[in-house]
Amino acid sequence: MEVAELATLMLAVCAAGALLYSYHSPISKLNLSMTVRSALMGMAIAGATFMIIRSPFGRRSGAHFNPALTLAYYSIRRVHRWDALSYIVAQFIGGTGGVFLAHQIFGANLSNFPVQYVVTLPGRYGSAVSFFAELVMSFVLMEVVLISSNHRRLSELSPFFVASTTVLYFTFFSSVSAYSLNPARSFSSAVFAHIWQGLWIYFIAPSLGMVIAAVLYQKLLGPDRIYCAKVFHDLQSICPFDCHFHRLRPE
Repeated sequence: MEVAELATLMLAVCAAGALLYSYHSPISKLNLSMTVRSALMGMAIAGATFMIIRSPFGRRSGAHFNPALTLAYYSIRRVHRWDALSYIVAQFIGGTGGVFLAHQIFGANLSNFPVQYVVTLPGRYGSAVSFFAELVMSFVLMEVVLISSNHRRLSELSPFFVASTTVLYFTFFSSVSAYSLNPARSFSSAVFAHIWQGLWIYFIAPSLGMVIAAVLYQKLLGPDRIYCAKVFHDLQSICPFDCHFHRLRPE
């Protein structure tokens, strides 16, 4: 399920990238500004993210589809080490498979400049600023996940909060760091583009940001206030984790 989720996300990322940024796309004739393109790209990714989280697969696996998020939950002992390893391996496989499938569909519109498999590269302000931006955005996103998914009234809206954060990030910060927050997402594009510049940023910064957010949340509110490692818990799907969500919503 995590393979399918990451593959779906990367297919959506590549499809949106090819349609919005390729010189041969029909949309290129509209002469949209970069801000508008970034906003549309953010909406496309947010829409895909929302649907993946709410899908039967997302409800069952917990909708991680991000090694940094899985690592964060592992750091606070909400995911078993073998489950964490399996999730992370699955996410990298799924991301790579998604880009491969996208290449079969979009061909040169995806592979040629300026799309280049929607590879993530440091922005115009350099690697240091990109690293800091990815770290801070990952930290905030993880806090959004933790706060919403562990709150009685907000837990049902966690997919909406995650998607909304994605739109805002991509609209306003994509030029700073290319907006990844996901090591598997960046790796999958880099494999096909053969562009490895700054890849370390997209491995370390998101992982560090989310781990810090999870540890801080646990320190401030206590381990008993993190009920499950699912991004969205519907009380109907079987949970693969050490789950205590019934304490939050006993009904």
